[in-house]
Formats: sequence, C-alpha cells, structure tokens
Amino acid sequence: MTAATPLLEVRGLRAGYGPVNVLEDIDLTVGEGEVVVVLGANGAGKTTLMRAISGLISHTGELLVDGDVVRNPRPDQMLGHGVSLVPQGRGTLTALNVRDNLRVGATGLADRSQVETEIDRWFSIFPRLGERREQIAGTLSGGEQQMLAIARALMSRPRLLLCDEISLGLAPIIVQDLFDTLREVSAESGTALLLVEQNAELALAIASRVYLLEVGAVAASGSAESFRESNDIRKAYLGY
Repeated sequence: MTAATPLLEVRGLRAGYGPVNVLEDIDLTVGEGEVVVVLGANGAGKTTLMRAISGLISHTGELLVDGDVVRNPRPDQMLGHGVSLVPQGRGTLTALNVRDNLRVGATGLADRSQVETEIDRWFSIFPRLGERREQIAGTLSGGEQQMLAIARALMSRPRLLLCDEISLGLAPIIVQDLFDTLREVSAESGTALLLVEQNAELALAIASRVYLLEVGAVAASGSAESFRESNDIRKAYLGY
C-alpha cells in the first residue's frame, strides 16, 4: 500500500434491502489511523452503510481495502482484512459472560497467551468489565454492554473499527467516557475509526473528516473543523 492509498475506499456503493436501495453511489475513504465520522438524520442510510461495509448485507459498487477490491464480502472476510464492527444496539452475546464474550472476539489470535493478554488489557482499559468478568453479558447495564461490545470488536486488533451509534440510549457521562477511550485507543494503537453517530458534537471533537448523508447519498464532506464552523451544520446537528 502506498502512502496515497486509503485503508478503506468505497466507490459507487449501492445497498438496501430486497428490491429497495437505501444507498445510492456512495463514495467514501478512510486513511490509515484516521478518524472519520458519518453524520445524518434518522433514515439517511447510516446503518445500512455500516452493514454493507462490514459484509452483513450485499452491495454493488466497489469496496477496497489497501487498494484491493473485496468482492461480495462476508463479516469473517472483512475481519480477515482487519475491519471490525460495533453494531447498533450493543452487539454482545447476552448468554455468555464478559470474559467469554471477549474470547469470542479474539479472531486471528491463535496463541492462547495472546488472547489472555489482550483480555487483561481490555479489563485495564474498562475496569468495570474486569470487575464483572464472570457476569452474564445480558445482565450488564447498557453502558457496560457497550463497553463490552467495543472491547470485543477490538480483541481481533483490527486496523479499522466501524462504530454504529455507540451513544444510543446511554447517559451523557458514559458516552463521553466511551468517546475518550476510542480517541485514546486510536491514538495509541493507530486503529482507524469510522463512526456513524447522532451525537455530532462528540463525534466532531475526535474526527478529522466528515461525510454527511441525506436520503441515501453523500450531501457534503470535508474537514471536521469546516463542519463545526458551518452555520447550517451547527443548526441542524449541534443545536446552536
């Protein structure tokens, strides 16, 4: 991969459900170690975009990782390319305990000692998970389940983490902590982030670039700074 080649590139992506296309001709890039946010109102197609990129639903158009086209990807194939998803609505295995959820996420770590080292790392980053390591995931609070979903997605040491509305239904102080952790993880490990988020203020605070989706198409894109300075964006997404 050359310096100019994006880690992820989406070209002319179309995706939807059955005969109905939700997304039309989406172009998007994420560079190595970059933090990119996708903003948009409910129904704009943000979750459909994440599902298509992660291989959960089929698409037309091109999806490239390191400049190579990935054809008809499945979630396990995208994990093999270093792309992991934190889905909307948590994404934990509710019948398993916390430690076993993390073990399930350790795809690609063949060495058992590596898996245990990585689990201990996430227990240090999220101490509450360490305190609840034997607790069944379905009995955790919403915030704790989201911590677990993030940690599980990062257990495979992905190069790109897709996060779909991680703030949904959580108290503001928990959301702030989650975003602070994502910022630190990205800075320390070089993990790129693609965030779909309605909490625009927090997302823009950690992102370098932004895409705005409206009715299944990219309506605008640019630097996070330019979006923060836009009167229209502030009124529509930041509330001032």
